[in-house]
Amino acid sequence: AFHNSPLTVSSPMEEPPQLPPEVWVYVFSYLSTEEKHTLRTCCRYLRKLVDHPSLWRDYTVVLSDLRRYTYGFWDTLRLRKLTRVAVRHLRRKEWRRLVKFLPSLTAIVFVDGGRLYKEKYLDNLSRFPDLRDLGVRNATWDEAMLGRTLSEQLQERLTHLSVCNVRLPCTMEFINTVSRLVNLRYLLFHQQGEGYGLDTVRPVPCSVFHTLLLNLKRLKHLSWGMRGEPPEPLPDDYLSPADQQQPGSGRYGGPALTCLELVDYPETILPENALRSLTSLRSLTVRYRYIREGIECRLRSWLSPLQQLETLTIIGQSGCHSHCCFCCRCCVDFSSVNQAGFCRVTGQVLKFSVLSGGNSLATYTTTIPSSVTRLTLRVAITLKDMDSIAPKVPALEHLDIEQNRSSGSLCRRIPMLFPQLRTLRIR
Repeated sequence: AFHNSPLTVSSPMEEPPQLPPEVWVYVFSYLSTEEKHTLRTCCRYLRKLVDHPSLWRDYTVVLSDLRRYTYGFWDTLRLRKLTRVAVRHLRRKEWRRLVKFLPSLTAIVFVDGGRLYKEKYLDNLSRFPDLRDLGVRNATWDEAMLGRTLSEQLQERLTHLSVCNVRLPCTMEFINTVSRLVNLRYLLFHQQGEGYGLDTVRPVPCSVFHTLLLNLKRLKHLSWGMRGEPPEPLPDDYLSPADQQQPGSGRYGGPALTCLELVDYPETILPENALRSLTSLRSLTVRYRYIREGIECRLRSWLSPLQQLETLTIIGQSGCHSHCCFCCRCCVDFSSVNQAGFCRVTGQVLKFSVLSGGNSLATYTTTIPSSVTRLTLRVAITLKDMDSIAPKVPALEHLDIEQNRSSGSLCRRIPMLFPQLRTLRIR
């Protein structure tokens, strides 16, 4: 919109036409990050407008080697009121510098540590009084990641915790620590392993996992890595701890989850009635690690009790990295993303490189709740499958499917099958 406007100049310009500042800020909200940075070089007036906090709300800045940043850089971040950062390895002095220049941070994500860390490494987190979100990606600790003192200081502050691809000395000890973060609303935990060896990852024991769910009463979003496969299936009540105040009643005592993600899920690990108590779910994502022939699909029975479900995502076998959710939900420069969709800056998988796989849609389409309005299927799909799905989801508004040889025919049929559809994505 600005290419042919008087704002596009090759030399410093005079003050732009006199319009209320809020009008300019509204116009600038349609610009990309790069365009905003270009525009702010035109004159001081535009620089001040472009740095308005409303244009940078929920942005995350990625920092490394804090010694190279000038006072002007920190002043710009403060003007924009940026409160979310992703940092690589920081030395002790750099942590102190971060506390000094950005004391009002609400979200910190530590990525790509590249070293062996001790318990005290994250102690400076307690010096950020407004910290609510904490994420850790791709690192190894040989002592507790969240020590007793730090966990007590953050106990009532943290609402979001995301830990992925982190090797811990003892997983059960870590989960017990997380159980004391009683105000958590969002928890992502994708196991990597323990110690230094290439040991087999085992699921968190049922008793430890139940303690976690029973303590985190405010939890709404749970993303759980199911990478480990036990010698026999997990108990029927693994995701459904009993109410401790009414023992023997069979009542569910865990949090009223609205979003559940099962990542790297082997078909055999959870029983058919694993989700029977999670009737409050609005969103369910199942990403399979692999699927064995001859194993009965669990989705049919899983979906039956979820009558409030609005979003359903099924992702088949994949050759890419585990799906990771970036707890700070930052806007990332896609030039840092490789072909597998793995972001080298944040450790987030932004796209999926998925092989055709997954259970046949016919095995569970009959139980997809009619309340679903958003459906993502990273599995082999045919016209016949679409015909069987359409009557089950009459209110479907968003459809995301995998490209195949029938994509052309599907596109012609989809408007008739889903009259309420607003967005269609075929990858």
